[in-house]
Amino acid sequence: MGRLVDRLRGATKLDKVRWLIVYSTDIILLFALMGYVELYARWEQGMPWPAAVGGAVLLLVFNVLSTRPFRIAVRGGKRPTAILAVSGAIIAVLSVFPLVWPIPTWLGLMTAFVRMRTAIALSVTSVAVITLYLGLVAGLDPVILLLPLMQAFFTVVSVGAVWANLRLWQLAKEAHEGEEALARLAVSEERLRFARDLNDLLGQSLTDVATRTAHAEQALRADPAAAAAEMFAVRELSRRSLREVRTTVQNYRAIDLDEVLASVRAVLEAADVRCTVRADTASLTPETRTLLATVVREGATNVLKHSRAERCTITIENGVLEMSNDGVSGPVGEHAPNGLAGLADRLRAAGGTLRAEPTREGRYVLRAAVPA
Repeated sequence: MGRLVDRLRGATKLDKVRWLIVYSTDIILLFALMGYVELYARWEQGMPWPAAVGGAVLLLVFNVLSTRPFRIAVRGGKRPTAILAVSGAIIAVLSVFPLVWPIPTWLGLMTAFVRMRTAIALSVTSVAVITLYLGLVAGLDPVILLLPLMQAFFTVVSVGAVWANLRLWQLAKEAHEGEEALARLAVSEERLRFARDLNDLLGQSLTDVATRTAHAEQALRADPAAAAAEMFAVRELSRRSLREVRTTVQNYRAIDLDEVLASVRAVLEAADVRCTVRADTASLTPETRTLLATVVREGATNVLKHSRAERCTITIENGVLEMSNDGVSGPVGEHAPNGLAGLADRLRAAGGTLRAEPTREGRYVLRAAVPA
């Protein structure tokens, strides 16, 4: 059960959409199950038990085989010709009884691998053949002739559901791929902007350094004092350029703490974790805000991945962050080097501290303190 919960929590939106589409399409498999009811009714009406048992076994094989094709189609696999052929042969045998309930299911499975007009042609042909067969076997018995009408109705439902769900899955994949493409494009644009800014920043500075160095070289023999002054100017220019580069990089690495708090709260609430935020961030420096934002994001990730929390509280006051939840039970392992342990090293380098441990009250508290 725990693994199932972890799998659900770790699933992407696309995974959840795929599960929803697959399991909702499984409704067409229920049509074939009505065949067992019909076989039992015919056995009570006098059908020999070997025939009834044989029909039930064939229907069971069909039920097992029919669970695979649509899942293969959703995953983009090759058409399972053998499965479709064997299940089609079983349908042909069961139709002799006549047993029409599995036919809509098989036609729905075929819809996933053929063109829509081919599926429609197969559906119309199957209804026409069953109607003609029943007319020859049962004459004009109105009760028996209701079977083709029921078959036609369930065929429309089965074929339509599979076609619609496949279209929905294709749209979901395209939307997901579009989001990923936009994310990659945003990252590329940000990198290009960063490269352009650095080029503009360093281009002029390096040009000035080269020019002053050339002047110093020319003045070195005639006026060593002037050459020394030029080299001092080059040194100051290099230091200033270095400070500008560091400021630019630091601004790019800065994270908006308020935006992170709002985002984390929304994510936790969406995961059914009640989140309370009390944060005083107005007086914090940009460096402190970036560090605390990083800790909040890592803490929220741990709540979602490694706990079964129902409540989470986040407080920030005077540069001290406390993030607690009620979802940890049992001993807690060592922190991952690229997780809280890595953050602890970053905070120590900035003159702060980070601790994460369970309390006696059954809560898990993440506490980070940095110079405000």
